Amino acid sequence: MRLDKLLANMGYGSRKEVKNLLKQKAVTVDGAVVKDAALRVDPDKQDVSVFGERVIYTEFIYLMMNKPQGVISATEDRYDKTVIDLLDPLSQHFQPFPVGRLDKDTEGLLLITNDGNLAHNLLSPKKHVPKVYYATIDGTVTEADIKAFKQGVELDDGYVTKPGELVILQSGPTSEIQLMIQEGKFHQVKRMFEAVGKKVTYLKRISMGSLVLDESLPLGDYRELTEQELAQLIQ
Repeated sequence: MRLDKLLANMGYGSRKEVKNLLKQKAVTVDGAVVKDAALRVDPDKQDVSVFGERVIYTEFIYLMMNKPQGVISATEDRYDKTVIDLLDPLSQHFQPFPVGRLDKDTEGLLLITNDGNLAHNLLSPKKHVPKVYYATIDGTVTEADIKAFKQGVELDDGYVTKPGELVILQSGPTSEIQLMIQEGKFHQVKRMFEAVGKKVTYLKRISMGSLVLDESLPLGDYRELTEQELAQLIQ
């Protein structure tokens, strides 16, 4: 990889700004000062440093976010703040994107990455990746609803969902539930409950495949996946 491309990819500035760093003798490769922007380097085998700080090359980033309400799951938007707007400049430099979508008023687990292959595997209908949600419901959720969800319910557009596993955590005028589905249709959880005459008043995703929301993450905050979380996710 060209030296200027490596440094630009790692957030040290544009190609022009990287050339200025080279002119300042700020860049070393294996301890030797270099000025050639076109120098080929192997970041896995060579020590590339800027102002004495080693450059750790990263191709992909994997971030877990606890998405807050009021932001949209998109890379950019003319009107609303996006989940990408919540990231620091270095993370934004990698041009990541949210894997799937959570509604604007839905909270919880959101994976953000620039790894297109992983995103495809997690979102492909053929992979049947389970997604688990916690919700509060306006209305009493019953055993009949559990049976209906297990069979699949017909949405307002005539689509019949794949079976979902509904668990009642608390039943009453305001119910609390947990729901596992393997699809990601538009507003699916809300529409499934509308199909049985009830309304979702709060929705939070708590897991996607093997990845479980870190409950210590404040709303709007994020962190890198651990090695174990990533290894389980890409299996």
